[in-house]
Amino acid sequence: MPQQAQLKHIHGHGRLPRVIATDSSRPWTMNSSSGDDEAPKDPRTGGEDFTQQFTENDFEVTPPAQRVQFILGEDVDDGTHVSHPLFSEMGMLVKEGDEIEWKETARWIKFEEDVEEGGNRWSKPHVATLSLHSLFELRRLLVNGSVMLDMEAQNLEVMADLVCDHMVSAGTLPPGVKDKVKDALLRRHRHQHEYAKKTRLPIIRSLADMRNHSSSKKDMVKSPSNQSMARPGSGTELSEQQHKGNTHFMRKIPPGAEASNILVGEVDFLERTLSCFIRLSQAVVLGDLTEVPVPTRFVFILLGPPGSQSNFHEIGRAMATLMSDEIFHEVAYRARKRDHLLSGVDEFLDAVTVLPPGEWDPTIRIEPPAAIPSQEIRKRPPELPKEEVDEEEEEARLREENGLSRTGRLFGGLINDIKRKAPWYISDYKDALSMQCVASWIFLYFACLSPIITFGGLLAEATGKHMAAMESLVSGFVCGMGYGFFSGQPLTILGSTGPVLVFESIIYEFCLKMGWEYMTFRFWIGMWVAGICIVLTAIDASALVCYITRFTEENFATLIAFIFIYKAIENVMVIGKNFPVNQGIYDCVCTPPIGSNASVIDYAKYNWDSCESYNGTLVGGDCGKPPTENVFLMSVVLCAGTFLISTVLKEFKNALFFPSIVRQYISDFSVLIAIFAMSFFDYSLGVPTQKLEVPNELKPTLSTRGWLIPPFAEKNPWWSAIIAVFPALLGTILIFMDQQITAVIVNRKENKLKKGCGYHLDLFILSILIAICSMMGLPWFVAATVLSINHVNSLKLESECSAPGEKPQFLGVREQRVTHILIFLTIGVSVLLTPLLGNIPMPVLFGVFLYMGVASLKGLQFFDRILIMFMPAKYQPDYMFLRQVPIKRVHLFTMIQLACLIILWLIKSFSQTSILFPLMLVVMIGIRKALDLVFTRRELKILDDIMPEMTKRAAADDLHKLDAEVGLLARIFPWGKGSRGRVVTKPPGLDDGIVVSGGAVGAGLITCTTSNANEKEFEAQSSLLKK
Repeated sequence: MPQQAQLKHIHGHGRLPRVIATDSSRPWTMNSSSGDDEAPKDPRTGGEDFTQQFTENDFEVTPPAQRVQFILGEDVDDGTHVSHPLFSEMGMLVKEGDEIEWKETARWIKFEEDVEEGGNRWSKPHVATLSLHSLFELRRLLVNGSVMLDMEAQNLEVMADLVCDHMVSAGTLPPGVKDKVKDALLRRHRHQHEYAKKTRLPIIRSLADMRNHSSSKKDMVKSPSNQSMARPGSGTELSEQQHKGNTHFMRKIPPGAEASNILVGEVDFLERTLSCFIRLSQAVVLGDLTEVPVPTRFVFILLGPPGSQSNFHEIGRAMATLMSDEIFHEVAYRARKRDHLLSGVDEFLDAVTVLPPGEWDPTIRIEPPAAIPSQEIRKRPPELPKEEVDEEEEEARLREENGLSRTGRLFGGLINDIKRKAPWYISDYKDALSMQCVASWIFLYFACLSPIITFGGLLAEATGKHMAAMESLVSGFVCGMGYGFFSGQPLTILGSTGPVLVFESIIYEFCLKMGWEYMTFRFWIGMWVAGICIVLTAIDASALVCYITRFTEENFATLIAFIFIYKAIENVMVIGKNFPVNQGIYDCVCTPPIGSNASVIDYAKYNWDSCESYNGTLVGGDCGKPPTENVFLMSVVLCAGTFLISTVLKEFKNALFFPSIVRQYISDFSVLIAIFAMSFFDYSLGVPTQKLEVPNELKPTLSTRGWLIPPFAEKNPWWSAIIAVFPALLGTILIFMDQQITAVIVNRKENKLKKGCGYHLDLFILSILIAICSMMGLPWFVAATVLSINHVNSLKLESECSAPGEKPQFLGVREQRVTHILIFLTIGVSVLLTPLLGNIPMPVLFGVFLYMGVASLKGLQFFDRILIMFMPAKYQPDYMFLRQVPIKRVHLFTMIQLACLIILWLIKSFSQTSILFPLMLVVMIGIRKALDLVFTRRELKILDDIMPEMTKRAAADDLHKLDAEVGLLARIFPWGKGSRGRVVTKPPGLDDGIVVSGGAVGAGLITCTTSNANEKEFEAQSSLLKK
């Protein structure tokens, strides 16, 4: 077969001019019917014209896409023309030993799978690549061959009779070979799963090899298929008894699917090619015709003389690929005559992409894409120009849907949040019935427990042990349970933050200087903070969240992720300082017991931990503590191992091993597997690494305080309760910014949340929890960014892969409350789990911190843009913003954002300035607003989000794109329903401005050029035209 141009069947990558093979003997008209596409016993076929108001001249010039859109736009009154998912199977007529039969060679659900002849197995699913010649040949066969629509046949024998009679009456089949064609069609069908059960490979030969055998024709005439036809189905009674559907593969077939069978082969009793496209009026199961027990709706038959097997195979693949195409497959269901099928083929040719033969290897199998582009645009006609949508009004509408607009009444936003979330409250518990939630619960439990205990230790140093690890655990239990049950967004995880720690230390030092009771003064600060937050809730202050754009939220998220990474590495390095590798001589030797005949040398080989088991005695100054020279190296191994195992197993769901459900469980429990694996590794080696220390008694750290804080103390003057409002204002800014930025990150549209936001409700619940914590003397918990991001990531949902080759698609997040409640319920009972938790090495938890920090960077556009700065242009990923914004402008935006990140890092790193961190987040919003003067509105919309306008802009300022200008003129000068418009660029040398011309037939040509026109003049013209 000569080398031909190959055609890649991938839609959505733009359109090339269509290549049409015209047939001068048969014009391409939509309403010219040959009459041979009407199947017998079909009550709906006849001379009915389905073209409605269209004329013959209209169809002769109508592009294929519009013809297809018209066909798909027809009303379906009955259920026979409703499309179903299709399973396509191609069989070839071959000789198996002395038996002639149909052998399955390929199948399609969404992608093609071929039988590997040498390996006797199915190939990997791949995108079908077709030769252009095979498509043209298929179209010629549909033009000249038989087309039988809505055939009424309940078994393969009746179908074969109708097909043969139709061909004989059309003069395409000699009456003398009618029985032979029928016998060939009724041969048994053997499928690949039946071959796989054999112990030897099948010997497959084409019918071209059979013409040398004298028994060829005799075998065909005396086929057992002609001897017993009482049953519905195909083949013989023996084949009916032996045929068993591939029940394993049946799980991959979509519900309600029907079959499309393509039968191709060569026989020596034909002199010309026969083809027939059949659509049954009702889908029926035709015995062993199909690999899986699904009813058949379409059959395509192609038989011809010897010598054309390879061409027939390619034509069959082309037909099956067409049937797997979403658009042609619907056209095939709705087609009323032959021309409708031809329009579907022409539209398919319009949408394909041709690859040159010298620049691509046709034997390469193209992997299925990660995301299949939508084909809806091919189904619908081009929409008429709509009224120009005001971007500011659209943004305001979206903000109102998310509860980020001012309601104008007290607690209006809170009431709306409750109304929005109340219908989902029961489902928040039902939706948690999944093993994914169990994995998320255990992972986040360890992820939250360690920072709570660590924060408790730091808090004990900062507050003179007024609050420590025990108070942090109780606070986590109280805040977590309350927030989990009543918050608007339970995916947000509460935790302790660095700015809160700095704030507590400043208040404690102030109280020491003033000689005041710290917990009492803190009580009033907490009451003021709670009161101010309630006031902010009442006046819908959370609506200000709309000014927190991607610029600010990604700066904040990246900073917190970097802090997690930095702290994880820093904690491991601190272990290296406390337990250096080179410690000098370890002064401890194992000596034999008194009265023993053994020498000192015999017992010196025993280690510190095994000496006593041999009745030896440890002698030396360092015998009171174990040797620690291996602690640091072991800690590095544990931290790195936990991080690597978690990272690798998290991506295991995309691996090639094990069934999908096993891979999914391993991915969900990846962090838990890493924690237990590295903890067991540490236990087995016996190296004395640092372990997690959890309090074992439920009582306050200081014996002088209780669980309720008195509002008044002798040391504190009465006016201390009033001046507490000033530090409370700073604390309110700190809590408000931490909470709302994290909430914005969790609620971002990329997460595809369906149950709505609850910014006002979250702030209200948080204010109540702060009041409770202040009364009980517990640390304040606010939304923790990295923990919340990892909580969302651990609950992401992906589509189940049904069709072979189909990649899972991100569906959203499993929105529920149970994981949040269980996480903090378990934290509350951690005191009872001290014997178990005390065996977990701290380096393992540092590895979890490192994993969470790295994982939270995934998906941040800011971090992606930082990496792009170090990539040569040819290696840069194909991000959408790189297509739409010049790379220099992208780098400028990234550099400004990176400078802000460095400033935030520096401010947070020094204790003297870290209290100003929340105020700097407000400054970030101001810096983002100033970028409106540096970047265009379009660039900011792509790289960031559009900030709400303080004053409404003039509409003309938004006319930056050429299509927007043309859309304006299209509304001013309508040319009727049947008009067609196109935009062209005028050649140089012509006058600038706006030229409008119309034709007598209603086809308008609009030419708009503004290359040399003054922008202000154009805006003035536009405003006049609007009037």
